[in-house]
Amino acid sequence: MIERKQSNALYEKAKQYLPGGVNSPVRAFRSVNGSPIFMEKGAGSHIWDADGNEYIDFCCSWGPLILGHAEPSVLNKVSGVMANGTSFGAPSKYESQLAQMIVDNHRYLEKIRFVNSGTEATMSAIRLARGYTGKNKVIKFEGCYHGHVDSLMVKAGSGLATLGTSTSAGIPESYIKETIVLPLNDMGAIDQAIEKYGDDIACIIIEPVPANNGLLLQDKAFLQFLRKRCSDSGILLFFDEVISGFRVSFEGASGYYGIKPDLLAFGKIIGGGFPVGAYGASVEIMDHVAPDGPVYQAGTLSGNPVAMAAGIAQLEQCLKPGFYEALEAKTSALVKQVQAHTDAKGYPFHMFHIGSIFWMSFSNKNRVQTADAIDPNSGERFKVFFDHLLENGVYVGPSSYEVGFVSAAHTQDDLNKAAKVMMAALDRAYA
Repeated sequence: MIERKQSNALYEKAKQYLPGGVNSPVRAFRSVNGSPIFMEKGAGSHIWDADGNEYIDFCCSWGPLILGHAEPSVLNKVSGVMANGTSFGAPSKYESQLAQMIVDNHRYLEKIRFVNSGTEATMSAIRLARGYTGKNKVIKFEGCYHGHVDSLMVKAGSGLATLGTSTSAGIPESYIKETIVLPLNDMGAIDQAIEKYGDDIACIIIEPVPANNGLLLQDKAFLQFLRKRCSDSGILLFFDEVISGFRVSFEGASGYYGIKPDLLAFGKIIGGGFPVGAYGASVEIMDHVAPDGPVYQAGTLSGNPVAMAAGIAQLEQCLKPGFYEALEAKTSALVKQVQAHTDAKGYPFHMFHIGSIFWMSFSNKNRVQTADAIDPNSGERFKVFFDHLLENGVYVGPSSYEVGFVSAAHTQDDLNKAAKVMMAALDRAYA
């Protein structure tokens, strides 16, 4: 067993001051065995915990660290900027530099507004959609997560095209009534909802690569259908690319599939792992945001120079020719090794991937496109799998519903070792 003495001590102390001892629920390890592991250091593709255990990291801070931990060009840029101050509550040149880098290299963006998280980005963009259209309701999809925004913490109701129900305490019923939750990959349900509520639907929000509840890869035809229905009905199409943005390509899923959304949201990958998010759209829509328009949104630390500098340094690397092709090739090679092993063994297991994102599904389905298609018992096998990974120096997110990420820092040796550990872990999980 790996040593967890220091992590356990830190957890006991944390529980005295933090709800559950953590600041984000999945970190509490409730979906796996044992108590949380407290991390102390990261370098490249590796991380070290408080007890000195070393791991090959496929969590990558839940995706943003596409270059790996403590990447030298990011650290150098940030250090130079921080030496002159960390925050001013006033504009700095780094905001427009990062904005220009993103807009000039994204065919579907004309203006962007920086915020402090993916949740804040989706919340602000929903307000903008309502302010721009003068409509109130939002369609979202079961299995897609858009941050802990009150109106989006909603699951499906009892039937198609019905209003949803809350997934969290503390959300007023009045908020929920403005959200329609539909199953993914169901064109008929969308038609039905638009027919019933179309005159009051501001936007349809979707993760074009749903990656918060497994990796529920959608057919391009379904996304194209959403684009057409929105265009025909005067509804804004909102792609939440907090995970997929700058991960599957520089232009995210919208560029990958060649589909233009009306609104886009991004997460911490644009800040090199620092707290940041953004939403963007056409000039026409973004001109409704204050101070140019009537849709108010503000933030004291929005566009702070540290996060902007880190984002500039990271995205400069992402723009290099062949960057995304190399990441996809590495990820594909890892997946093929593991999948070949499980196929030979006959395990009911499938490893999905797109770009540098992967997900391990403990079932024999070669397509999982909806949340209810995930085996509810897969968590038990995942616990055994996860324990073996930790014991042998490989770290992934501590839940069977979480995806993994390959970074530019992962070497072929890292991937070969991780594949062997994953294969042995699966042998144990299916023993």
